[in-house]
Amino acid sequence: MSDPGFFGYGSLVNLGTHDYASPRQASLRGWRRVWQGTNLREAAYLSVVPDRTVTIQGVVAQVPDANWAALDQREAAYQRHDVSTAVGQPQTAVYQVKPAHLAPHGRHPILLSYLDVVAQGYLRVFGEAGVGHFFETTTGWGRPIQNDRDNPTYPRHQRLTSEERALVDDHLAAVMKKTE
Repeated sequence: MSDPGFFGYGSLVNLGTHDYASPRQASLRGWRRVWQGTNLREAAYLSVVPDRTVTIQGVVAQVPDANWAALDQREAAYQRHDVSTAVGQPQTAVYQVKPAHLAPHGRHPILLSYLDVVAQGYLRVFGEAGVGHFFETTTGWGRPIQNDRDNPTYPRHQRLTSEERALVDDHLAAVMKKTE
């Protein structure tokens, strides 16, 4: 029996944030990404919600010996869901913010350092089209953006090139204009 895997759709797409085995491109049918506020912190979390009309890109990587402890700790605000059928690969899970943590009210800004990590991952795995797909298939953009690039709050922040920053900024400006 092969090792189970996870479907990463946010920071886990950035291979610089983890060392899980055999990461590869994948698609998840019937789910979409969403920025959500929680009662755990002031900033928004990136999560997924069921949506049968959407397919999102991401990566699938192996969890050796089904040892989920480290990944569950990293994703402590999230719960695992079996999405094997939706990904087309056996023993595959996706992490979704636990319902008990969702905050129905509040502005919960999107950390730019977090968004940078996600967009950089999509750029490196899927190219510029992948970055566009990420922005197009993610909702919850009506939140404030907290520019913490100079003093990153996000614990897994990565250094971006000036070109990567410009790409993120251009896509962000376009999606924010649509939410006005």
